[in-house]
Amino acid sequence: MGIARSTYYDKPAISIDNTALVETMAAISENFEAYGYRRMQAALRHRGFVVNHKKIRRLMREHGLQPRRRRRYIATTDSVHELPIFPNLAKDIVPDGPNQLWVADITYVAIAAGFVYVAVILDAWSRKVVGYAIGRSIDVRLTLAALRSAIEKRKPPPGCVHHTDRGSQYAAGRYRQALAEHGLVGSMGRRGNPYDNAKAESFMKTLKVEAVYPMAYETFEDVAADLPRFIDQIYNASVEVGLLNRLDGWPLILKPNTGSTPAMPKAVSVKAGMIEDQLAR
Repeated sequence: MGIARSTYYDKPAISIDNTALVETMAAISENFEAYGYRRMQAALRHRGFVVNHKKIRRLMREHGLQPRRRRRYIATTDSVHELPIFPNLAKDIVPDGPNQLWVADITYVAIAAGFVYVAVILDAWSRKVVGYAIGRSIDVRLTLAALRSAIEKRKPPPGCVHHTDRGSQYAAGRYRQALAEHGLVGSMGRRGNPYDNAKAESFMKTLKVEAVYPMAYETFEDVAADLPRFIDQIYNASVEVGLLNRLDGWPLILKPNTGSTPAMPKAVSVKAGMIEDQLAR
């Protein structure tokens, strides 16, 4: 008959009622507040729902069923050490262009099995993330990876000031050597004073509110796959448009929690257009 043998044995696709699915997910979430998408998927399968994990993540996000975990705090700054400290040079710098002042910091992302650590470097003038690294350990290897990423992308001129807190990851000999080899000038804030590194602290808050908390990452792989997308495609893209808008007299408007990029103005002035090549560096 010209019909493949497998045709006789193929099972028809089973349609899933989304309303019933979401109601079941809500009931599971109410009883098991800490369930993320992986355990939710297993619980649904036990109840007869076979659903792709990507759909489960989306529905949990859309219907406010994210796991309610206790916020765990972990210190990322170990400023009690005998390593040399750089003077605070950043306090006297008002950058008027890129690669004059970089600011760096470390944060953590809580996952089911522990923590993932993120080291970030921003250009203080444009507020763009110029380098970052994601790792399982919070040591100098993490901060060095972020630094090398920034240097490779931006190739900063000699004299660019690199400002951080007094953490041992930044005061370590290997890190100081890397700064010196590339002509970067170290700068450090006062002990226990987050205001001395306000731009980096502000970005970390944005990262947590816009990416980490809504996504409720469960594994290292989740973080490593999604955070680069947020940094490169959402945050940096929004900052580029915002800087052009400010130079052209437009306000910077970031739409919270939407992941969308602000629309470009219909006309961009010559002044704004002149710095597009700088933004790309």
